[in-house]
Amino acid sequence: MSSVSFRSSRPDGWVQPRPYSDASYRMMKYGKIQPMEKPGLMARFFGRRSA
Repeated sequence: MSSVSFRSSRPDGWVQPRPYSDASYRMMKYGKIQPMEKPGLMARFFGRRSA
């Protein structure tokens, strides 16, 4: 066993959760939620949305 321990003045991010932020504030800051995959050319041309 090792007797060496690591100490830091600042705790890890997973130890302290992020503070609550209101949905309207998040939208003002980051904009609308975007899909992870953009529709292809044919889907845009025919106006189909991916499900």
